[in-house]
Amino acid sequence: MKKIFYGWWIVYASLILSFSIGGIVFASFTAFFDPLVEEFGWSHTQVSLAFSLRGFEMSLFAPALGFLISRFGTRKLVFLGIIIVGFGLYLLSLTRSLPIFYASFLFLSLGAGSCSGIVTMTAVTNWFKKNLGKAMGVLSSGFGASGLMVPIVVWLIDSYEWRSTLVMLGTVVIVVCIPLSFIFRERPEDFGYLPDGLEPDNKERGEGLFPKETEIGLKAALRHRSFIFMLAIDFMRQMAVATIAVHVIPYLSNAGIPRLNAGIVAAAFPLISVVGRLVFGWLGDIYDKRFILATAYAFQGIGFFSFCYVANQWAMISFLLFFSIGLGATMVIGRTILSEYFGRKYFGKLLGIMIGAASIGGILGPTFAGWIFDTFQSYISMWLLFCAFSGLSIWLSLGIRPVGKPSLTTTA
Repeated sequence: MKKIFYGWWIVYASLILSFSIGGIVFASFTAFFDPLVEEFGWSHTQVSLAFSLRGFEMSLFAPALGFLISRFGTRKLVFLGIIIVGFGLYLLSLTRSLPIFYASFLFLSLGAGSCSGIVTMTAVTNWFKKNLGKAMGVLSSGFGASGLMVPIVVWLIDSYEWRSTLVMLGTVVIVVCIPLSFIFRERPEDFGYLPDGLEPDNKERGEGLFPKETEIGLKAALRHRSFIFMLAIDFMRQMAVATIAVHVIPYLSNAGIPRLNAGIVAAAFPLISVVGRLVFGWLGDIYDKRFILATAYAFQGIGFFSFCYVANQWAMISFLLFFSIGLGATMVIGRTILSEYFGRKYFGKLLGIMIGAASIGGILGPTFAGWIFDTFQSYISMWLLFCAFSGLSIWLSLGIRPVGKPSLTTTA
């Protein structure tokens, strides 16, 4: 029996990490929203600001992560990040005031950034090239499936109250995730392999399987028009995703949908996004990734428009299908385009800069949506804004070009 390429073990470890950290730190936050408002009397804007502060820290920390990966490696960062996430959850359970609440989220942001996202994607990118879309699709499916934790967390909060739930979740992170950190390795070349498991003595034969590795300096990459387009796209994507993640349960509850049903919806859209991550990741290994990315943003636009009418059953179904699949696809294809067009050498640094800039959108989105609701008692204008962002992202996606080639938007 043929031995499984070690890169896939890194993918599977990353998948479990993404499921655990994504479900506990990201997807489940919406379940704590109403209990916090009820216990402390905080406004939607004040609670949303915690999520935005986490985004602010990531905007500062993410660009440094690429450099830390080069210095310390992925394994050490993942291990340390898991410890910090566990501590942050324990600290959050002791919340008695807004400063402690906000400080807890800063710890969660620091830890989550160190053991998921940029770090795991960089680890996987180092081990794959031809099958990178598939590998990224599997990795990010963990984050998509993490929505399954939302109804469980809702039930835990209703049964044991929110403080005890946080202690339980912190313990799960420590016990389950720490062993996973020891699976990570840096590059296949260090262990006698080439990307995708090709043996070194087959290098000459294998070169035809891979497109030529892009060679471009970091400064040149940062100035490249395609990278700037990708920055803008990811900024709008993160603004939308963060807003939905924080406000989906409050929005649906305000629309008259029972809290338990709203929790199921909050769990369903990241879960359904797994379809987009896997299918579009596979398509991205076959077809032009720019057109795949543009299609994904078209899906998101349809989803946001449908979200304006969630009282209608068909609109809810449309939102869950189109937004969720588009969400999963944009996550995978955007990262594989970055690797294909700019190479593996600076992938971690470029991704860190991209996510750092996008995190600013994650700061603005939830807080602005909270202000919109506090002021107008409605979220509709926010969803329409994201429809417009989806259209702009389609245009920018088609304008992305590999290094040395003119943009599609360039006229003769």
